[in-house]
Amino acid sequence: MTDAALRGDDQRFNLQQQKTRAKELRQAIARCAPEAVERVRQHHPAARDVMPADVPQRLGKLSDAQLVIARELGLASWPQLKAHVERLERARRDIAGWAPAPDADQPTMHLRCGSDIGEGLAQAGFTGGFVEFSDPYCQGPVPCDGDLVGIRSRFIATAYDTTPEAAAAKLSAQDATLARLAEGAQRIVLWFEHDSYDQLVLARVLAALGAATRPPPLDLICADRFPVTQRFIGLGQLSPAALRSLWETRRPVTAAQLRLGHAVWTALREPAPMALHAIAASGTPELPAMAGALTRHLQELPGTQDGLSLTQRLILAQLQDGPGTVSALFRATQAREPLPFLGDLMFRAVLRDMAQAGVPPVALDGATAGRPWPQQAYRLTDAGAALLAGRSDGMAMRLPERWVGGVRIAADAPGWRWSAGHDRPVRSERRQARD
Repeated sequence: MTDAALRGDDQRFNLQQQKTRAKELRQAIARCAPEAVERVRQHHPAARDVMPADVPQRLGKLSDAQLVIARELGLASWPQLKAHVERLERARRDIAGWAPAPDADQPTMHLRCGSDIGEGLAQAGFTGGFVEFSDPYCQGPVPCDGDLVGIRSRFIATAYDTTPEAAAAKLSAQDATLARLAEGAQRIVLWFEHDSYDQLVLARVLAALGAATRPPPLDLICADRFPVTQRFIGLGQLSPAALRSLWETRRPVTAAQLRLGHAVWTALREPAPMALHAIAASGTPELPAMAGALTRHLQELPGTQDGLSLTQRLILAQLQDGPGTVSALFRATQAREPLPFLGDLMFRAVLRDMAQAGVPPVALDGATAGRPWPQQAYRLTDAGAALLAGRSDGMAMRLPERWVGGVRIAADAPGWRWSAGHDRPVRSERRQARD
C-alpha cells in the first residue's frame, strides 16, 4: 500500500481493513508466496532463525500475520494497532460530532516551536490559545555571554533574509510571552517532536518555565513517530484527527524534566561541547528523544575525517550525482538525513555559506542566479570533489564562520571536531589540505 493510502488520518484506515489484510497475508504465507515469506522474515521478531520453507508451518497462524501487519505499520503488536485505530476513529467521531473541546476542562495555552499545527489544532476542536516559540537554536550562535537576542537577531537576519529589527522584535516578543506564561496560572501544553530543532527549543522553554517562582501546570506531547507514516518527520505531517489522537499521550512535565531542560540549555551555550555530549551520553531517560537530538546537533561539528558538518557532507554527496536546484537538493538530502531538522530556508543558508567559502566546494549556476532562490541551481566544484575523495579538509577551504550552539567554528577557533568512530567530540588540530 502507498503512504497516502496508509495515512493515519485516512478514513480507509480502519480495523476491518487491517483484519482483511492480515487474512490475505496469512493465505499468502500458507501458499509460501515469496513476497509474503519475506515480509514475515523482515518483520516477525521470531523469524530470525526460521528458514523460508519453514515459515508457513512455524509462523503461519493468523496471529503471526497480524503481528507482521502491525510491525509494518510501525506498531509493536496487534493490540497496539487496534488501540491506535480506535484512538483515530474516536478522534474522527469527536470532530465530526462536535464533541467538547479536548482542552475545555481548564484554560489552556498550546506552545509549539513553529506555526505548522496551529490551524490543525483548531480544526481538531481545540479551543485553547496557541503561541509560537521558534528561534532555531540548532543553527547559528547561542553563546553564554552577550546580548542573546541581539546576537540571534543579527544571525537570523543574515541567514534568512530578514532585517535585524524584524528578527529582534519577534524574538523579544517570544521571550516576553514565555515570561508571562511562566508566571501565569493557565495550563501550558508543549507540542514537540524528536529532532534537534524541537528538542533545543524544548530545553529553552523548560529552562524558562522551570525558573518561575511557581511554574504553571505543564503537559508535554512529544512524538518521535506516528504509526502508518512511512517516515515521521514532524507533527506538521499529521491531520487534525491524528493531532487530536495525540492528546491522550500527553503527560505532566516533571521536576526532573525541568532540571534536564535547564542543564541542556546551559550546556548548549558553553564554548566547548563536552558538557552537552555528557548529557547526550546519559541517554536522557527523563526526555528520551533529547539524547539523539543532542548527538545529531553535535554532528554539525567539523568531522575528524573531512572538516565538514554532517549537513555539509550530505550536500556534497548529493551533488556528486549532478547539479540540482535548492528545492531539489533539500528534498534529496532530507531523504539521506538520519534525523531531519532543517527547514528549506535553513538548508539554503548552509548551501549559500558553502558557496561563499574562500575555496568553495559548491558553486551557484550563474544562469539561475536571477531565479527565486528555490529554483537556483548549485553544482559540485573540483574542491568539493577533492573533499569527497579525502584529499582535502573543509576547514582549510576557509568556510564562513559558523556556530554549533556556543561552539564557534572558524579557522582561528579551537579545534573541536566530531569523531564518528568514537561517537563524541574531540579536540584536535585542523588537518591541512593535501596536495
